[in-house]
Amino acid sequence: MTVALERLSFQDYLSYDDGTDTHYELVNGELVAMSLGTGKHSAVMKFLEKKFDREIDRLDYAWTALRADVGVRSPQRGRWDTSRIPDVVVLPTAQWKSMAAREAVIELDEPAPLLVVEVVSPSTVKTDYRSKRAEYNVLNIEEYWIVDPLKNCVTVCMLIDGLYESTEYTGEQVVESQRFPELKLTVAKIFAA
Repeated sequence: MTVALERLSFQDYLSYDDGTDTHYELVNGELVAMSLGTGKHSAVMKFLEKKFDREIDRLDYAWTALRADVGVRSPQRGRWDTSRIPDVVVLPTAQWKSMAAREAVIELDEPAPLLVVEVVSPSTVKTDYRSKRAEYNVLNIEEYWIVDPLKNCVTVCMLIDGLYESTEYTGEQVVESQRFPELKLTVAKIFAA
């Protein structure tokens, strides 16, 4: 749902407070309310965050997985700013720590997240498959997962020669990840969360 207000700059967005607990993405200068999603949506987000963190610990990588805690600024398509809040993001721990005293937003001049996950809801199908895919491609996010409980599939988009190439996984297929090549997660296991 888009909140009908005048368009906001990125700085206005960072200081925006409507007195509620509603979280917003900024899309072309407009506030877009983020719905809570279903219980399944939240369970999938939490499951993936935990699985990624366990694999990060096992491999002793200096990375962290975060659930809906980090914004990602997108390049301006026109005059107005866009900032997304992915469902799950994996980034270097040092980058996360650098946000301790500022808004938790990855700026355009900072390294892109290592991996981003969006869990599809009925209201976000077009956004997750089209808008965010295009924005994350332009940001050079090397791996983007579209986890779709509506179609019971996971689409992994890998950045190859500047464009996303996608592979769709279903059922008992193991989702292949370049960031986590030893993580043996099936689509069925993800959706059983």
